[in-house]
Amino acid sequence: MKKVLYLLILLSLGTASFAQNRKPVKKKVTTKNSTANSVAPAAVNTDTVAVVPLKKVKIKTPPKDGFYARKDVDSSVMVPFVDVREEDVFYSKRVWRELDLRDTINSVLKAENSKLIEVLMTAIANEELTVYSPKDTAQGRLLEDNDSFKIALTAEQALMSARGTSEGDPDENGKIGAPVLKRLRPDDFMKYRIKEDWIFDVKRSVFEPRIVGIAPMKMVEGNWQPVFWVYFEEARPLLSKSRLVNPSNDASVLTYDDFFVRRLFASNIVKETNPANKTIIEILNQTDPKDPRKLYESERIKKSIADYEQSLWEY
Repeated sequence: MKKVLYLLILLSLGTASFAQNRKPVKKKVTTKNSTANSVAPAAVNTDTVAVVPLKKVKIKTPPKDGFYARKDVDSSVMVPFVDVREEDVFYSKRVWRELDLRDTINSVLKAENSKLIEVLMTAIANEELTVYSPKDTAQGRLLEDNDSFKIALTAEQALMSARGTSEGDPDENGKIGAPVLKRLRPDDFMKYRIKEDWIFDVKRSVFEPRIVGIAPMKMVEGNWQPVFWVYFEEARPLLSKSRLVNPSNDASVLTYDDFFVRRLFASNIVKETNPANKTIIEILNQTDPKDPRKLYESERIKKSIADYEQSLWEY
């Protein structure tokens, strides 16, 4: 019995020492991530990949440059002239006026970004406006009334009359080419001539002026001469679309049509209807441009029109 017990004790001691000397074996842990990483990239199903939506880029609206910036005007506000029958005209007086753009009131017609001559020349080049010659092209002389809208000019003829021409470059044989148009110089057009009728409409009991035509003027051989005539009634839709620069009010929506119809200009009368069909300068045989008699005669004509208007009414 003692021997058997002794052997059992020896066996238990040997088993314990063997267990201590044995290195522990690490178990391989399998997880979902390790499984996913073991899959080859080519085997990934792209249909199940989440698509990240692109961010919408906000387009920033540029700020408005102030509260008064107005580039366009509403041409529908143009008030057409009232039709007047010939039998309703009891009195009529035709006068010719000249506007000098060097006058402060009229200087708005030559503002840097709003020149009347440029508006007219652009419309003529685009064949949007018909202009008429102040000269008889057949005989090379002035027409009797100088502005009767008898001879219409082509766009090319009007541009040549206003801008002038220079000789073309010679070709290989030395022959001079066709004339070349000069560059438009707006500062050359410092005067405008207006032809208008003062009429008394007995049907409406209204005494009012009606502008018939406008002509830009240019210095030619020391004298101011019209380069062409524009029929005002035809030009009104065009003038009513062009905004006039108002130095007193930046929010103004006045147009060139308003400037003429509302008579916001300053002018001097240079001619009235007379048997000899002569201007004031020709009647006075005036040679000095500073002669005050011209202004006196202009004021006399203005006063005669005003006096007739006053004589129409009773108080």
